[in-house]
Amino acid sequence: MALWFLLFMGLTYLIVQLSVSHITRTPVWLLWLVLMTPAFILIGWTLIYGAKQPPPPALIIWPLFICLLLYWILFQSGRQIPRDTQTQPQATGSQLANHSHAELLPVRPIEPIEETNLRSCFPWSVYYIQNIEYRPQAVICRGQLRTGASQAYQQIKTNIEGQFGDRFLVIFQEGMDGKPFFVLVPNTQASKQNTRRGLENLTQVGTALFLLFLTLITTTLIGSQIEGVELTKLTSDFTLLANGLPYALGLITILGIHELGHYFTARFHKISSTLPYFIPVPFFLGTFGAFIQIRSPIPNRKALFDVSIAGPTAGFIATLPLLLWGLSHSEVVSLNDKMGMLNPNALNPKYSILLALLSKLALGSELTAKSALDLHPLAIAGFLGLIVTALNLMPVGQLDGGHIVHAMFGQRTAVVIGHIARLLLLLLSFVRQELLLWAILLLFIPLIDEPTLNDVTELDNKRDVLGLLAIAVLLLIVLPLPEAIARVLQI
Repeated sequence: MALWFLLFMGLTYLIVQLSVSHITRTPVWLLWLVLMTPAFILIGWTLIYGAKQPPPPALIIWPLFICLLLYWILFQSGRQIPRDTQTQPQATGSQLANHSHAELLPVRPIEPIEETNLRSCFPWSVYYIQNIEYRPQAVICRGQLRTGASQAYQQIKTNIEGQFGDRFLVIFQEGMDGKPFFVLVPNTQASKQNTRRGLENLTQVGTALFLLFLTLITTTLIGSQIEGVELTKLTSDFTLLANGLPYALGLITILGIHELGHYFTARFHKISSTLPYFIPVPFFLGTFGAFIQIRSPIPNRKALFDVSIAGPTAGFIATLPLLLWGLSHSEVVSLNDKMGMLNPNALNPKYSILLALLSKLALGSELTAKSALDLHPLAIAGFLGLIVTALNLMPVGQLDGGHIVHAMFGQRTAVVIGHIARLLLLLLSFVRQELLLWAILLLFIPLIDEPTLNDVTELDNKRDVLGLLAIAVLLLIVLPLPEAIARVLQI
């Protein structure tokens, strides 16, 4: 136990170091200590009073509030001058600080004689340019924004394309000081467009179908085992595989619709992406999920929001009817010591607010305060659909939820939200141990998200409301059912 605890402390320290050491001068050990203090307090309480006696709410709320506030103050007080880590993450500190050193590097995206043409692309009434910095793989143009962000980006992008053609990708993002700046990055894909596109599309279709077929096999095998079919019996009677089809088809449908939501929304915004690829495995759930790969820059935060929220929304909509049908065909059993969130034969529906509501809707008076659920295979697939939705909606880094908060609040605020989400889930895992794996997984996900081309223009009110609804769905899935609501529902 002590070894695991030391390993956990080391991993959290490493994650904090990788996340913030390049953007603040505050010592990493101090930030880590402040961030971990609520966890240390809860561990101390458990060691003294035991796991059966829950800590008082004040012991959770006040340390959490104070430590988050102190963490933010320490982080902000030591924040460094912008280093544009998204533009050039591999540059050393001396190269970023010393302009003359950067000029000596052999790779330069623009010649000095072209600077006049570049400056002419920035009308003073749109974006008054003050400084041009030359980096090995980028040109950074800093100045004062004089008009709306969207209008400025479109006009300057058009001007640069008129002067330099498709040589550059024009990125507009907000610096750490809150001032927007332009970055010109060589467009390495310009000469590769339309080459071998037909062959690549054909290869994509073949690969996607092959992986889908393999995943159907692996999930069907796992579904058969869920139904109690032994592998030795399958070798003599392959028709027993049909027992695994409800689970397999349900899970593949949910995961596939989730990824197709991303895919079709990306195509709507003219963003190049691959078809959905499934990841088959002959154990665990039969699959590690599915993914699409974005192959072209995302134009703005609105497109980032739409593509990101489309997947969880589509998957969630597909999950609800399958889960309701599966719950209505599940068996109600008595609560016992073996019940748990990950035990489909004795699942306590009160582990999740949304699961409890759906279970009561599907089973009615059959579900009581002393009931657990022996899930139908399709209900297992639907329950996994809820877990996939919740995990993707976590507002951290490059998860869908991380993209959503990036689009809603900007890159800087999204990083802060990611830190808070990690800490809250870590604290919640002390109450619900099933979430500890999630908390550890989030620690390995980088908080820095890739900027869109126009990363300054904000979202409209409609998208902001949709983003808040997505966060509400996440909370409904993750949080346990409060006792007050349980009494009203009589479960």
